[in-house]
Amino acid sequence: MPAPARPGRVLSAVAVAAVLLAGSTGCEDEDGTAAKAPPTVSPSASTSPSASASASAPSAPPSAPASASATPAAAVSSSAPRPPAPAPPPAPTRLRASVDTRGGGLALVRGGAAQEFTVTLRNGNSAAYGHLLIAFQMEFLVGEPGDAPGSGPGFALERFDAPSGTWKAAALRIANDHEPESMYTGGAPLAREAGRVERYRLRATAGGPTGSTPLMVYFIDTDADRSAATYVYLPHTTR
Repeated sequence: MPAPARPGRVLSAVAVAAVLLAGSTGCEDEDGTAAKAPPTVSPSASTSPSASASASAPSAPPSAPASASATPAAAVSSSAPRPPAPAPPPAPTRLRASVDTRGGGLALVRGGAAQEFTVTLRNGNSAAYGHLLIAFQMEFLVGEPGDAPGSGPGFALERFDAPSGTWKAAALRIANDHEPESMYTGGAPLAREAGRVERYRLRATAGGPTGSTPLMVYFIDTDADRSAATYVYLPHTTR
């Protein structure tokens, strides 16, 4: 059986408890009021640099996704109309010429009336001509049985002059050879894609030969000494 506690020890224990209780509640001031204990400061709240920086620095706005900003530009580019493709350049064209008469050819009679024909020029888009000459040539007539050669040139070629309203003599070469283009001079201008029609007439003289041979028509650029188009011919017979 344990021994009973002594009275002195009991009093000592009570005194120690009273001292500990006074220390926990704080001391009193001279006027009898209890002094308040200083506030407890958390070391982490005052010394943490990251907490201070995060509180003072403004937060950056969230960045938009890259696809969100690229989508409107792509949409505008795809919806904008495309400019029309440039038209291809026109195909090059050259001078065209034709010779026409009512009967498809010339059927002349020595000493008879002249027969008219037209020469039509239609220029292309490749070149303009400062002097374009229409030249005429006829080879010697090929006779038939009973035909006799005549004396002199036997033909008279004329061109209608629109400003004066009269017929004027035009050159007609009668030979079986070809004359170089450099031997020709003169001619009238003809612009690109322009055209004109000229009137001519041919008459067989009374003393000329009889027979047949085509009337050849040449188109010569006398500035360049070259042909501007392929020559054409008109069938012809003289009786």
